[in-house]
Amino acid sequence: MEISTLAVTDDLTCDDFLGGRVRAWQPRRGYRAGVDPVLLAAAVIAKPGQSVLELGCGVGVASLCLAARVPGLDLKGVELQPTYADLARRNAVENAAVFDVVTADLRALPADLRQKRFDHVIMNPPYFDRRAGTAATDPGRDTALGGETPLVDWLDIGTRRLGPKGYLTLIQRVERLPEVLTALSGRLGSLMVCPIAGRKNRPPELFLLQARQEGRAAFRLAPALIMHDGTSHQGDQESYTAAVQSVLRHGASLDIWP
Repeated sequence: MEISTLAVTDDLTCDDFLGGRVRAWQPRRGYRAGVDPVLLAAAVIAKPGQSVLELGCGVGVASLCLAARVPGLDLKGVELQPTYADLARRNAVENAAVFDVVTADLRALPADLRQKRFDHVIMNPPYFDRRAGTAATDPGRDTALGGETPLVDWLDIGTRRLGPKGYLTLIQRVERLPEVLTALSGRLGSLMVCPIAGRKNRPPELFLLQARQEGRAAFRLAPALIMHDGTSHQGDQESYTAAVQSVLRHGASLDIWP
């Protein structure tokens, strides 16, 4: 995982992303950002001057990685948990990023956000359906991995915040792909999905999805993004593919969309 601990307190660590271009404080215990928000940021095809809303931004890693790659974005984040939202604000300041974070339930957004539309909405929704699993012992981790908001609500709210021809980009577990496609059917078009597999001989565990407001292109499935070279884990040495290393180390974009 592309994280190296730079500093430690009793409750927090400050971790290094994009080879040190982004440094983020996050809880030492509970939910911790890893590779997934970095991949999400790398998949967003934002341009300078565009507006971006991240739903469930946590400590802000995805938005801050996106800001490091694309200058001049109007970035806003929504985070339910006050501790994580406060850390996202701190991280924005310490990374010199213009990133406005609102503490709110995404199902009860402030009036000003409900009236605004964005060029991009990005999200890393909880991977697990709380109704079908066991809650984590740490409340922050439980909310991040399961939470009480159904995935269909995340997608509905994200879709509503898109402006004309705006893009929705998300990362999610592959078993929830049918649920995502059903929720977006008839609402967004030009859907593209990129499976993410640990190795060439492994089935994908995650996927990235991009969809567009008013999009008319047919559904497209991109070649799988392979995270590691080789067919098996070979000890502690790093084995990321060149494309993934470029993203994790240098903040490159993921050129995965056909």
